[in-house]
Amino acid sequence: MERPYYFGFACDQRGRWRWGGFGDWGPPRGGHGGWHGRAARFFEQGDLKYVILRLLEEKPRHGYEIIKDLESRFGGSYAPSPGTVYPTLTMLEDLGYAKVVPEEGGKKIYEITDEGRRYLQENSSTVNDIFSRIAEFVEGFTDAPMRELNQSFQRLARATYKTATGHIREKETIEKIRDIIRRAADEVEAVTAK
Repeated sequence: MERPYYFGFACDQRGRWRWGGFGDWGPPRGGHGGWHGRAARFFEQGDLKYVILRLLEEKPRHGYEIIKDLESRFGGSYAPSPGTVYPTLTMLEDLGYAKVVPEEGGKKIYEITDEGRRYLQENSSTVNDIFSRIAEFVEGFTDAPMRELNQSFQRLARATYKTATGHIREKETIEKIRDIIRRAADEVEAVTAK
């Protein structure tokens, strides 16, 4: 059964609401959240195939290792879904750029082919640009101003849900909280509005 989820919060198996963090811009996938904001649009159409090939060039990997490696490279702020990684691996296999090496227990490990290495070399400037963007994104996301913003946002979210869930049947209190959040959103949007 799918567990209830509201912006940054998920209901655990005991029915307790827990804050998932700034990075949870959508429902958790596979037990962890994934950022669906800027990082979800970070890769342009077709970029993921280059990223996966580069990772396979470093060493053969399982699909879940690719997901975990990208999550690590993004400092935990983004992880691609299995629904994007596995079809991309299948496509790379169909193109002859990667191949499956069966392991004991029926698990699949993917490795790059010579044709895949040639394809990477031919597109090296694109690949290098993608990985430069990843490094730049992570550097900006983890520097002091963003960390402080993250902490402030977490505090706001915790205070909002703690207060709201403690007064869930008090319509007037919930409406006041909603109005505060709406005013705050309007002010944030106005910071860069022209």
